[in-house]
Amino acid sequence: MKVDRLVSIIMTLLDKKRMGAQELADMFEVSPRTIYRDIDAINLAGIPIRSISGVGGGFEIMPEYKIDKKVFSTADLSAILMGLSSLSNMVRGDELVNALAKVKSFIPAEKAKDIEIKTNQICIDLSPWIGNQNIQPYLETIKAALENCRLLSFEYIAHHGNKTVRTVEPYQLILKSSHWYFYGYCYHRNDYRLFRLSRMSDLQIQQETFVPRNYQKPILDFEEILTAIQTEVKVRIHKSILDRVLEYCTYDHFTPDGDEHYLVNFPFVENEYYFDILLGFGDKCECIEPLYIREEMKRRICNIAVIYGD
Repeated sequence: MKVDRLVSIIMTLLDKKRMGAQELADMFEVSPRTIYRDIDAINLAGIPIRSISGVGGGFEIMPEYKIDKKVFSTADLSAILMGLSSLSNMVRGDELVNALAKVKSFIPAEKAKDIEIKTNQICIDLSPWIGNQNIQPYLETIKAALENCRLLSFEYIAHHGNKTVRTVEPYQLILKSSHWYFYGYCYHRNDYRLFRLSRMSDLQIQQETFVPRNYQKPILDFEEILTAIQTEVKVRIHKSILDRVLEYCTYDHFTPDGDEHYLVNFPFVENEYYFDILLGFGDKCECIEPLYIREEMKRRICNIAVIYGD
């Protein structure tokens, strides 16, 4: 029994007043007996469909259950279309195409132009400008594994360049801070792990299936933890990197220092990631204080200079 056919039957009956079994069978290219089984399944799911006999009879969803197209406002439909369209840029599939078509079927002709204008007022494009070309196909592979409860295997590059081979039960795809991750139970670690797609290679979907576990969703909000461990360092930056520094803190952290520079109270954690951020600003950024962070920056810059020395 195909779930997408059941959904399509529901949508068809919501849109039309009544349809006969043979008419539905012809539409979906199945037998009338299959349609009768589908109708029973839909009734069991809690959507009341009744059968009307005689001339002009057929199946219909009980009138008190039918969705009035007017229940969706212009703003409602615009928001739904924006969300589905943004997903379709990265996570492709027939179900998204079908969902878009079904939502559009709720748009009254007299509102179509207005909804199109409102939908286009916000563009959410999740595809990267440049970068790892594996992300798109990996999303499709993980999505297929999620739908069919199939194991995934891949090579993973963790912190400090450590490479391991993983076999994982996939449970969730996650988009966080413009990066794609998936969450699953890792057989290598015997625990749940969050994997960043850009750090994966040789992703393969396995023939072996698994029985889904009861799992807790990963913690994705680290604001409280960061607040507890973050400190501020004072840096002096050239105005040419102002836009880049604003990716990490707000403008109220900035104090003008002459015509060309700013002093910035920069949020900082003493780890490789944050040192790399400051180093990434090159000679347009100087760490002023605290002194021990400045000395550590100096040590790292000297190590880089050695690599490029004679």
